[in-house]
Amino acid sequence: MEMLAVDFVSVGVKTAQFILSFSILVVLHELGHFIPARLFKTRVEKFYLFFNPGFSLWKKKIGETEYGIGWIPFGGYVKIAGMIDESMDKEQLKKEPESWELRSKPAYQRLIVMLGGVFVNIILAIVIFIGIGWYWGEDYLPAKNVTYGVHASKLAKDMGVQEGDIIVSLDNKELENFDALESKLILSNPKTIQVKRADSIVSLNIPASLATSIAKFKKTAPFVLPRVPVIIDSVGKSAVVLQGAFNKNDTLLKINNESVQYQYEFIEVKQKYADSIVMITAKRGEDTVYIKTLINGSGQLGLFVKLPYALFTTVHKEFTFLQAIPEGTKRCFTTLDNYFQGIKQIFSGKVNPNDSLGSLISIGNTFPSSWDWERFWTLTAIFSIILAFMNVLPIPALDGGHALFIIVEMITGKKPSDKFMEYAQIVGMMLMFGLMLYALGLDFWRLFK
Repeated sequence: MEMLAVDFVSVGVKTAQFILSFSILVVLHELGHFIPARLFKTRVEKFYLFFNPGFSLWKKKIGETEYGIGWIPFGGYVKIAGMIDESMDKEQLKKEPESWELRSKPAYQRLIVMLGGVFVNIILAIVIFIGIGWYWGEDYLPAKNVTYGVHASKLAKDMGVQEGDIIVSLDNKELENFDALESKLILSNPKTIQVKRADSIVSLNIPASLATSIAKFKKTAPFVLPRVPVIIDSVGKSAVVLQGAFNKNDTLLKINNESVQYQYEFIEVKQKYADSIVMITAKRGEDTVYIKTLINGSGQLGLFVKLPYALFTTVHKEFTFLQAIPEGTKRCFTTLDNYFQGIKQIFSGKVNPNDSLGSLISIGNTFPSSWDWERFWTLTAIFSIILAFMNVLPIPALDGGHALFIIVEMITGKKPSDKFMEYAQIVGMMLMFGLMLYALGLDFWRLFK
């Protein structure tokens, strides 16, 4: 029952972070449409967070606009007078255009209104990244500082990486951030990887299929992990010690007679002795000590061990506010470029979309199980960029689709008919809802699998 309660707490924290992040993104995106529409004296009939077919959780009319919260958390919308949108309100379009309708405005004004949400999402991401850099700075683990080398997955071993190799560079360019290795292998298409093995530098060829393989298997096993000794940080209340005692900074060496020199070995071996009494061999300063303890039915000893960032030399960068501005802007467009490269990998066939697509479940799972403001704002900025990218795609029903028709009108001088826009909106909505249902189905399939 205790584990069930902990799981519910974790899910609740993830859900709360997701709802807050998603609400911020949707409200500000819709404000990007709302503000220019009002500046151009266009009537905005509704401003909604989430969709509200049939009924609303809350609504209130202020002036000409009804503000509300819907019950389907797939986004939000503003209903602008004189425009075919999600509401599919065609009655208004049967009448002659009024001066306060969007369709009576010049094309350039309509284009600004359509792209306002995308613009706000990009600006929001830049502002958040600036704030993160200014307040928290930047911490990363240089690959060369992973002094115990890496624990290689089967995928890495098949490529030639061995246990204990230290990753040095990709295509002979130094890998500064160890945590960026997987994304660089997927997005940058390097041809070689250099590792330090004993006293030599060995160059390994990277197969063309590696990006596809990493994308497929990264949910089950990282490409490589830093090898980390098992050093106790603290002892939990659930630890059951029958002989001796665990102390902070003890280095675990064996469970019974099996080596647990590194954390991946520790995780594997202790599962074998679940619900068993074992003898732990540990190093305490210059001494070797022995602790008789219980590994519970879940394969846990009740110990908290030190993580890589506590054991290796990391780099911390501080930024003044003025320094954070170019850094935050650069981080925004680097993230946008990485996302674009990821989309290219899908369309080029290097990455299976079934391994990358996900719905609200996947998005919610990216948030940590305990509240972490730095990670919350980082994910919010990343999702803001993704929202901007998705909305600018030239698909009917999205902002980019409406913008495309306006640009065609500006070039040709011919405005698409209301009937054409109506059918285009229906096709676009069917496409988007179909994609969302497909992504939701993939998430449920992964959960049951």
